[in-house]
Amino acid sequence: MKGRLILMPNTLDFGVDDSLDLSEVLPQRVIAMAARLTHWAAENAKTTRSLLKRVGAITPLAQPLQALQIAELPRAAKGRAAGDDTAAWQALLAPALAGHDVGLISEAGLPAVADPGARLVALAHAAGIEVVPLSGPSSLLLALAASGLNGQSFAFVGYLPVDAGARAARIRELEALSAKAQQTQLLIETPYRNEALRQALLAALKPGTRLSISVGLTLPGGWTRTATVADWKKGSAAALPDRIPAVFALLA
Repeated sequence: MKGRLILMPNTLDFGVDDSLDLSEVLPQRVIAMAARLTHWAAENAKTTRSLLKRVGAITPLAQPLQALQIAELPRAAKGRAAGDDTAAWQALLAPALAGHDVGLISEAGLPAVADPGARLVALAHAAGIEVVPLSGPSSLLLALAASGLNGQSFAFVGYLPVDAGARAARIRELEALSAKAQQTQLLIETPYRNEALRQALLAALKPGTRLSISVGLTLPGGWTRTATVADWKKGSAAALPDRIPAVFALLA
């Protein structure tokens, strides 16, 4: 019999504070499953071991941490044509084909959502491997729920261009789309560019557009603020933290 691909939720702290009690963020079923799994596919093996060490403090691991098989997702090489690394991705499913459950884990939140793991899920379906999603935190949905913006129609648009001109053009494009469809647009950025993105949004968006920013959700001191661009500009808010993830949402 084939094993399963278990979509394992992760915390949203990116290891910023590993003293936090996992049981306050992850369901007990998730913690118990994480302790049982011996084969993993991960974005980063080091941070996965760090999480499993925290899991082991609550529920004993099935094997010593050093004995667990943690394989990292392939990283696209420069100049490589799309699809050239399919064999490397398929190799991650070898334990499942041999009868072992394999845990797929992201750096934060739900795997395969705003995450390269979606490709492994697609390959699992193609190979007839059962895919099992487990409940856990998603910064995108938590931020949307806390924003007060349209939760009936929304889109995750990922990262914006780094180039200032292209970024401003993309922001105005998203604002026009939001106004036309009354659709919330969700964005993320590398934490050290959080403040730069906020400033770019405030500079490019119209005064009446509502902007919501969520920072450090599920962490102590995490917060969400929603206001019009005009009201954001009136305030003297401190710069956004450069190590803690943030989610940005706008509705024109």
